[in-house]
Amino acid sequence: MSKILVVAAHPDDEILGVGGTVRKHADNGDIVECLILGEGLTSRGAKREDISQEELAMLHGHTLQSAEIIGYKNVYFSNFPDNRFDKVDLLDIVKEVEKYIGIVKPDIIYTHHYGDLNIDHIRTFKAVLTACRPVGEYTVKEIYCFETLSSTEWNFGDKNNSFRPNVFIDIENTLSFKLKAMTCYETELREYPHPRSLKGLEISAARWGMVVGKKYAEAFELIRKVD
Repeated sequence: MSKILVVAAHPDDEILGVGGTVRKHADNGDIVECLILGEGLTSRGAKREDISQEELAMLHGHTLQSAEIIGYKNVYFSNFPDNRFDKVDLLDIVKEVEKYIGIVKPDIIYTHHYGDLNIDHIRTFKAVLTACRPVGEYTVKEIYCFETLSSTEWNFGDKNNSFRPNVFIDIENTLSFKLKAMTCYETELREYPHPRSLKGLEISAARWGMVVGKKYAEAFELIRKVD
């Protein structure tokens, strides 16, 4: 049995990038927990205050509904400002990640890719890597980056930091759970051809599956592994 922590920037990222793999971990008896650093939604108004607490509560309710489907044991919300992580001291984000690493004591962490278009994703990756620096007593043995549709593939200008997966997880038996979990997110789900659509998720899984001779797969970039 392994302990898994998914560190995501926004509600729904924990499904988009790693949902099928999380369900597979849960089915195998692993304990999977999730930390969502950002509140979500508030960047969609002209001002952060334009989004009500009721709307945020509904979004977080969708997160908890999807978590039951996908197999997360716990979901933790930190509520940093949506799409404004660059306005927060990186140290504050690092300390938040460190706090939950201390609580969960994960063997494996999944988080965002360092080359994503979204600034919150980039800061999340940096915070995770800093929180997992190999000093003193630490428990994290493996760190993986996942692809987040509508962010990872849209960073056209940064070829040096493009997503180059080297680990692929067969999700043929768990893709249906990922799609069902995503339907809980009424404010985040889009119509095809938007990547953040059910068809977009299936196409992405088929694409990565084809790369490694499977029907459906999720792709990851291994950052560090200590045996």
